Amino acid sequence: MSDTTIRLTTAQAIIRYLDNQFISIDGQEMRVCGGGFGIFGHGNVTCLGEALYAHRNTLPLYRGQNEQGMGFAAAGYAKAWLRQRFMFCTASAGPGTANLLTSAALAHANRLPVLMLCGDTFLTRLPDPVLQQLEHFGSPTYGLNDAFKAVSRYWDRITHPAQIIQSLPAALSTMLDPADCGPAFIGLPQDVQGWAYDYPEAFFAKKVHHIRRITPDQNEVAAALDALHGAQRPLIIAGGGVQYSRAVAELTAFAEDHQIPVVETIAGRANMTVDHPLNIGPIGVTGSDSANALAERADVVLAVGTRLQDFTTGSWTAFAKDAQFIGLNAARHDAIKHMSLPVVGDAKRGLELLQRDSFSAPQDWVDFAKAERAKWDAYVAQNVAHGNRPNSYAQAIGVVNDLCDPRDRIVAAAGGLPAEVTANWRTLDIGTVDVEFGFSCMGYEIAGGWGARIAQAEQEADKDTIVFTGDGSYLLMNSDIYSSVLTGKKLIILVLDNGGFAVINKLQNNTGNESYNNLIADTPTATSQFAVDFEAHAAAMGATAETVANPAELGDAFKRAKANDKTYVIVMQVDPYEGWTDQGHTWWEVGTPHVSENAKVTAAHKDWEATRDKQRKGV
Repeated sequence: MSDTTIRLTTAQAIIRYLDNQFISIDGQEMRVCGGGFGIFGHGNVTCLGEALYAHRNTLPLYRGQNEQGMGFAAAGYAKAWLRQRFMFCTASAGPGTANLLTSAALAHANRLPVLMLCGDTFLTRLPDPVLQQLEHFGSPTYGLNDAFKAVSRYWDRITHPAQIIQSLPAALSTMLDPADCGPAFIGLPQDVQGWAYDYPEAFFAKKVHHIRRITPDQNEVAAALDALHGAQRPLIIAGGGVQYSRAVAELTAFAEDHQIPVVETIAGRANMTVDHPLNIGPIGVTGSDSANALAERADVVLAVGTRLQDFTTGSWTAFAKDAQFIGLNAARHDAIKHMSLPVVGDAKRGLELLQRDSFSAPQDWVDFAKAERAKWDAYVAQNVAHGNRPNSYAQAIGVVNDLCDPRDRIVAAAGGLPAEVTANWRTLDIGTVDVEFGFSCMGYEIAGGWGARIAQAEQEADKDTIVFTGDGSYLLMNSDIYSSVLTGKKLIILVLDNGGFAVINKLQNNTGNESYNNLIADTPTATSQFAVDFEAHAAAMGATAETVANPAELGDAFKRAKANDKTYVIVMQVDPYEGWTDQGHTWWEVGTPHVSENAKVTAAHKDWEATRDKQRKGV
């Protein structure tokens, strides 16, 4: 290693380092950082902006419209690359950085790598308080950027240029670690960004990263095998970690060889195609009757690559109280949940080790599973059919499902659509579904779709990214329609307008409450009632847009969208009350009023509590 140094500013050194970090994916080397999303302000334009301009050809910078949207786009990109590549987000000091907080939380909840390079106040404090600086009278070093400690896997504030020699490798190591993966935050004081230092040239040498695969402990594998050997009704829960580990083939082979039924979490959707005989459907509160029927009876549950979130797996309510869980997970934190027998390690290697023994589930259990799936398929077929009933989410999903390419990528998040997509979407190919329900974050749909499309254009440019969004999420965050048109990253966006926050209105009514402040029509302060012209709004941002009256017209419009070469928005009204998927739900914890002057609320509370016996308490 040479003692040669090169004099660079802190900002220049950060970007030069990122430009020389590569990853090997299926034998092909590419930059681990695909570029970034940025909105410049006084806190990052002069120094970090100067550094980014010098590397604009190798680290492309996408101009964001909203910092929160930038973070969502970076998350969508990372998810599409199965956490093997990431994008950075740069925001100015103050409100620009504050806008990233929600997207950092989304990345943290979903264990996604996103690098945040954010402006910070001056280290010298000579100009304090500068523009947009918060002042804490008893703690002058405490500021806005400290808020990110709760939503970052790695957090640092650079107070000297030399610190990045330790900080940047640590941040990358965190983002690429299968167990600790998540967002990394680096605060960059405005003066320190421009300070120069003699960096060792070796720091900027090309480095090729590989995703670590940890082999599980043999004692943990042996204990898991003992449990599986004794199982009469074994079940596999396949989570998103199966895809991140690139273990889909191993999961399928394990299930087939041992004839164990498989159910999928929301993040694990598209681990198996719809026609696989052992794919019994999605699990959980928004799942299928078929998967939940098996969960209720399973005696041994192998949970692979899932954090067992209650809503997306029904982990506290869908399973028998005496079920024995086995947690195969790269993260120890997740592997031990629900008093599981932990198998801490890589999903691919873990499944390979478990595969070595020969055992098989009883045939009557497998037959029961397949029969339940057949009943669920019949329900879905009826649910997505359209004709003499009001427009619904499920009908729109069915139309797109019938007409899309098997390799098109589906993006949805928050509200009623994640549940409806999870329940009704028939997976046509592996790894094609992105339903963000880890943080259930409204606004992810279009921005996350933009990021997913950037990644898709690097891998399967001839396929489409299809976004399902409700009117509520659209109004919350829609400006990346403009971003997608500006950057030539085509999206097909379905805006399904039900007149407000209809799924929360449904929950409001189901708990005995009156409709209030969710649907626009039920908002007393909305004294000038009118509908948004989503078609005109989308067209104003450069998209091709049209409004359709029913699912039949939607099908024709979708064909036109597929043939078009730029972002295409299709708007259809759906009924806020009728057409919801009414099967497949497990009981879940909802805080209801113990006392109320409203008799309906009191009655609903008693009904809800009457079924609490389904809940597995602490195990």
